[in-house]
Amino acid sequence: MTHPLEDVLRERLQALDPTYLEIIDQSHLHAGHAGSADGACHFEAHIHSHHFEGKSAVEQHRMVYDLVRDLMPHKIHALALKLSTPTKGNS
Repeated sequence: MTHPLEDVLRERLQALDPTYLEIIDQSHLHAGHAGSADGACHFEAHIHSHHFEGKSAVEQHRMVYDLVRDLMPHKIHALALKLSTPTKGNS
């Protein structure tokens, strides 16, 4: 069973036209952490997109965070990113 916010993330990240998208709920790894005390979630996202081409790692991360800014930090406390392009590996 997926967390409802995982579906929201998946929908938002479609704006990047990903050729690969994996979202992993890591909230259980952060039980007891201050950020999770109020029910905020921790996710990791693996995104492969041509939209990242020619962009620095910081620019790529901004592209993702701009899509989910309203969810952080209260609904999503942390979002770890593993980003790649068709011609490059992970950023």
